[in-house]
Amino acid sequence: MGSSSAESDLQNSHEEGKLYAVDSLNNLNEQNLSVAQSQHQVWEENLDSWSCLTMQNGMRCQSWFFVTLIITLIVSLALISFVIILIVHTGDKIDEVSRKIVLEKKSIDDLKKLNVMILQHLNQTELIKNLGNISIMQARQPSPGY
Repeated sequence: MGSSSAESDLQNSHEEGKLYAVDSLNNLNEQNLSVAQSQHQVWEENLDSWSCLTMQNGMRCQSWFFVTLIITLIVSLALISFVIILIVHTGDKIDEVSRKIVLEKKSIDDLKKLNVMILQHLNQTELIKNLGNISIMQARQPSPGY
């Protein structure tokens, strides 16, 4: 009987070891499950809060889109207005320069006419001097018939 009691103790200790191992595995499994469940809950909470934010942000994004669109249109309108003003201003300047060129051309034509008149006057004066010099020379020369 002594051996059966030792065998029984050995068998009990062996079974207790198995039970201990199974308990340890169960505890480990429960810990893993609880960690996985907590991560899943956090993920679901984030997903729920994200969907709520997405719905709110959808309205906000739509509002921002329209505000951005309106600002873009206003800036475009301002730039187009500026370009139109520059075109008109440039046209006015070109007209002004054209008028000045026409006036300068008239002034140049008037100066040419004045130059021609001066040259004619000088030519006449020179001709008169030359005639005067010729007559003076003729007067100084003795005439052959006297």
